[in-house]
Amino acid sequence: MLPRPLPDHLAGSFHVRDADASAIPRRRLIAADLCAPFHGVRARVGTPSADTLDRCRLYAPRLRAGQVFSHETAAALWGMPLPSTRSEALHVSAVPPIREPRTVGVVGHRMALAQRDVTIVDGLPVTDPVTTWTHLAARLPESPLVAVGDWLLSRGVSEDELAAAAARFTGRGAVSLRRACGRARPGVESPRETAVRLVLVAAGLPEPHLNWTLRADGVFVARLDMAYRDYRVAVEYDGRQHALADQFRRDADRWRAITDAGWTLVRVLAHHLEHPQRDIVAPVRRALVAGGWSPDRP
Repeated sequence: MLPRPLPDHLAGSFHVRDADASAIPRRRLIAADLCAPFHGVRARVGTPSADTLDRCRLYAPRLRAGQVFSHETAAALWGMPLPSTRSEALHVSAVPPIREPRTVGVVGHRMALAQRDVTIVDGLPVTDPVTTWTHLAARLPESPLVAVGDWLLSRGVSEDELAAAAARFTGRGAVSLRRACGRARPGVESPRETAVRLVLVAAGLPEPHLNWTLRADGVFVARLDMAYRDYRVAVEYDGRQHALADQFRRDADRWRAITDAGWTLVRVLAHHLEHPQRDIVAPVRRALVAGGWSPDRP
């Protein structure tokens, strides 16, 4: 016997109290066509739940006024670059006197949030990008914080906005946040580019110009991930695992054009980050020295 159809307003995930208000018997809520993704929530079996946005939509009926998605959950909703080992638990913050949620699959926080700190993403209340970055300070190492700072700067957040937010923040991780703010740079297009840049600078090499346009005799040659203009050294991060033949040919022509312009090209691949001193720092240092750089020269 097929379960009794539910009314249209319970088509997505819904709270059991909404079913109660519609006089849906509790026994209907344990039928085989429904699942309980969170305590007090029901959804159709097969409702998408694979990514953060899906899980937030499933949880949304539990949200109370004054509760918002925050921390790693907000970062994922914004598309920020996060370490891949982060937990799948949802982070929900509550503004006092509202209590933070306490249920399986959710990490609750209680914190003061101004109206300007909250916005809407895909119909869900979420902390804004800069506020989200400050919340990550207690939860991420400094280098990933820099990567998120780079991401923000590449998407229109000003350096002054970032610095002001870091200066205002007084929670756990404030010192790391301010250091990360000082190391964030506009123009970075991937967290791996951030990682390569930080490795080079930490090794005492000059800081490169980011996404700099190389021209020869006024003609465009290439847009370089990292460029040491004074020493004619380019550092390119190539994160492809399996390049299509057409793309590989275009890149090979581009690499040749860079060297034909009189530049030394150092290509960095993902596995080079496993031994960065040997596979990144050493070849870049050799290229810089050959181009006239000296460790005694700033």
